[in-house]
Amino acid sequence: MGLSSSLVPVASALLLLCCCFTGWNAAASASGGLRLNYYSESCPRAEQIVKEQVRSLYEEHGNTAVSWLRALFHDCTVKSCDASLLLETDAATGLVSEQASPRSFGMRNFKYVGAIKAALERECPGTVSCADLLALAARDGAAMLGGPAPIAMRTGRRDATESHYGEVERYIPNHNGTVSAVLSRFGSMGLGAEAVVALLGAHSVGRVHCSNLVGRLYPAVDGGIEPAYGAYLRGRCPTADAREDTRDVEYARNDRATPMVLDNMYHRNLLKGRGLLLVDQRLASDPRTAPFVRKMAGDNGYFREAFAAALVRMSENGPLTGGQGEVRTDCRFVNAK
Repeated sequence: MGLSSSLVPVASALLLLCCCFTGWNAAASASGGLRLNYYSESCPRAEQIVKEQVRSLYEEHGNTAVSWLRALFHDCTVKSCDASLLLETDAATGLVSEQASPRSFGMRNFKYVGAIKAALERECPGTVSCADLLALAARDGAAMLGGPAPIAMRTGRRDATESHYGEVERYIPNHNGTVSAVLSRFGSMGLGAEAVVALLGAHSVGRVHCSNLVGRLYPAVDGGIEPAYGAYLRGRCPTADAREDTRDVEYARNDRATPMVLDNMYHRNLLKGRGLLLVDQRLASDPRTAPFVRKMAGDNGYFREAFAAALVRMSENGPLTGGQGEVRTDCRFVNAK
C-alpha cells in the first residue's frame, strides 16, 4: 500500500486542522475526553509498542499498513471511533460483525490486530483500548507508507460493546455515489471538502477489486476514463462478471507508479482521467472539490499536511470516553461479565 524523507511539522498539521476544517469547534467539544499522552502514566510505552508492532508487521506483510488506514476509516465513519468494526460475529449473543457487511468486502488483516493487542496486554493488561490501537496503527501505517510523520494524535477512546452492522450501509459512502453524498457524509463528522479530497488520497495505496470497477468498463469504457488507462483496466478486469465471493479476487492497483507510497499521485492521476472509482473521478470536475484536487496534485507537501490534519479529525469522530463502553482485553469480543 521508496519513501519521501520530508516530515510534516506537527504544529502546521494542527494549525491546519484547527483553522480550516468545517465543524471543528463542535467536533472538538464532542471528543473532549481525548488528550495527548493519555497513557503517559497508566502505560507509558503504549504508543511506542503500537509503532513497533506496526513496523514489524509492515516489514513482513507490507499491505497491513494499508489495512490500518481502511480499518480506521470504516470504524470511525460508522457512528463512532469505537472499534465496533473489530467485533466478530457471535451466534451465542446474536451479534453480527460489521465485517460481514457487503461494504466491508475486501477488508483484511484483522488477524494481525491480535498481535498488536497481545503486545499491549503483556505490557499493561486491560489498559489500552482497541479503538486507540486502531487510531495509532493507522497513523503509524501512514508513516510506513511514506506519508506524513510525526502526527500528534490524542487518545483515550473506549471500546463499543455492540456492533453497528445494521447501519454500515447507511454510513459508508457508495463508491458510485455523488460528490454531494460524500461531502454530506464527511460533513457530519466535521470534515469539509478540503479534508475529503485529502483523505481520499489514501486511495493512492492499495487496490480496487474488479467487482467495483466493471460498471465503468462494460459494456463500454466510461468516457471519463483516459482511453489507454481504460484498456489497461480491461486487461486487469477482463470480464464484466467479476464476483465478490471468489478466493482469488481480481483487482487493479490504484496507482501504478508508486502503488505503496502515500503521496499525491492519486490527485495527479485524477487530472489525467485515471480515477478508478467513479466518486474519485468526480472529485476532479466538481467545483467544490476540483480546486483542492488541482492544488494537491501540484504540491505533495500541501497534500501531506492536509491529510495529517484530516486523519486526526476523522479519528476523533464521536469517541466513547470516560465511563462509556469498555476496554476490551480481546478486540474480537466484548469482555465477559
